[in-house]
Amino acid sequence: MKKFCLASVLMSFLAVSGQVNAAPQDNKAFEVSKNLDIFSSIYKELEMYYVDSINSSEAIKNGVDAMLGKLDPYNQYIPESEKEDFKAMTTGEYGGIGSLIQKRDNYVIISEPYEGMPAQIHDLRPGDVILEIDGVSMAGKNVSEVSEKLKGLPNTTLKIKLQRKGEEQPLEKEILRKKIQLKAVPYYGMINDTTGYILLTNFTDKASQEVKSAFLDLKNNNNLKGVVLDLRGNPGGILEEAIQIVNFFVPKGQKVLETKGKVKNWDRTYNTTQEPLDTEIPLAVMVNRGSASASEIVAGSLQDLDRAVIIGERTFGKGLVQTTRPLPYNGMVKVTTAKYYIPSGRLIQAIDYSHRNPDGSVGRIPDSLTQVFQTANGRLVRDGGGISPDIAVEGTTPSNLLYYLMRDNYFFDFANDYKANNETIAPVKEYNLSDKDYNDFVEFVKSKDFKYDRQSEKMLQELKKLAEAEGYTEQAQSEFAALEAKLVHNIDYDLQFSKPELTQYLEQEIAKRYYYQNGEIIQSLKYDEELQKAADILSDKKVYNETLNNFEVKKKKR
Repeated sequence: MKKFCLASVLMSFLAVSGQVNAAPQDNKAFEVSKNLDIFSSIYKELEMYYVDSINSSEAIKNGVDAMLGKLDPYNQYIPESEKEDFKAMTTGEYGGIGSLIQKRDNYVIISEPYEGMPAQIHDLRPGDVILEIDGVSMAGKNVSEVSEKLKGLPNTTLKIKLQRKGEEQPLEKEILRKKIQLKAVPYYGMINDTTGYILLTNFTDKASQEVKSAFLDLKNNNNLKGVVLDLRGNPGGILEEAIQIVNFFVPKGQKVLETKGKVKNWDRTYNTTQEPLDTEIPLAVMVNRGSASASEIVAGSLQDLDRAVIIGERTFGKGLVQTTRPLPYNGMVKVTTAKYYIPSGRLIQAIDYSHRNPDGSVGRIPDSLTQVFQTANGRLVRDGGGISPDIAVEGTTPSNLLYYLMRDNYFFDFANDYKANNETIAPVKEYNLSDKDYNDFVEFVKSKDFKYDRQSEKMLQELKKLAEAEGYTEQAQSEFAALEAKLVHNIDYDLQFSKPELTQYLEQEIAKRYYYQNGEIIQSLKYDEELQKAADILSDKKVYNETLNNFEVKKKKR
């Protein structure tokens, strides 16, 4: 009876969608019904005979996740228990204390309290160990488990027990949860006398309003001659917010995006619907490999319309649209329903998930299979590989030493000790780490018996293995010995050699202790070579206009 009902429901759905009109569709419906029946029977056998007990919810969700994941990484089953987390991702809102947390040994610790939020108001500090929440021990709990205990309805209270370094007895605090609103624009300001800067980290449902407020503040209260919109590391979000942000800088009635999918009635063309804020001010958009989805809509549309110079690295390449659909028992599924095409007509999706290799893997679309399109001014752009910047600026690769210092929390711990011993520092725009402070950091690292792998040593060992395999070890023995002597592990030398790089990260971590997220951002911008490049281009009208007006291409055609 079950099988008959399932098939009937499925056939009814296909008929409504206009897909049941031929024998192949009948066969497809039968195959779906048959395989669902097989899946149900397999689970029944496992439930009855598998040697250990089975968590039914977890087992079924694993099966669903595997099915969705085989299609593309963006399909997701969201059970009722996870809907609040999903809502927080799309709105930036949740009820809680307002702090980042991280796992450290057997406990979770406070990592970064947000300025003005309950965690900061109640003096929770980075490094505080969370021992208990509402009388329940947090020993052995992971980050998600502790996070669930910290979250809750606004205006509800929780009791938290903390262990702080330097304090003999645990601290107990009663905290009133608030509605936490994470800003899509955590920082904006003037980076010189005429250039504004807006950092957009997510496309939440308030992203466009925050960008608008930031831009108007910069324009109305400064001698604004150019704006940098920073989308580096922005993973995307709500598509409509991206359209609205493009609308701020291009005329009303301009086509920005088309979406096309299997359900033709859902295909849409998105045009700008409002009068723009400004169509003349020079605009630069900064992107990198972490800029995806809605970020690529903004960057790609402004590039296609020749409204902004794109600076940085090639973007991630996600041109797929997801829609949420309701499911029984208050769950929902996020499913890829369409691909999007920016104004030139190009699709920027970098990976073709519909055509997999025999081993199940997928690869980027090779340049030889991409197509050439034209921007409004006739510049040549390609599809199938994200957004390629107009001016490429490669990001710097952190050193191996920096990686290990960050991984093992040396910056984090030193900044905590520094804050405990120094009540204030200079205003963040003037702050710089002194040589004495850096030397204190060196001694701090050495006192912890810091160990790390150096790439030069690793490569030397690989070279020795290769030489041995090819029979050259004996001939090159003296050379290997001499090189090993020069590459001896010297922490003092390494820390002094890498001082400029390490100083930048240490300054950011210390600035965050006194000025929170804004302080960290302002400090990081001081050393941002890509941002400086963007500012230089905006201040040079000749280079800016030549970039957007295809000067080089036109010159070659003459």
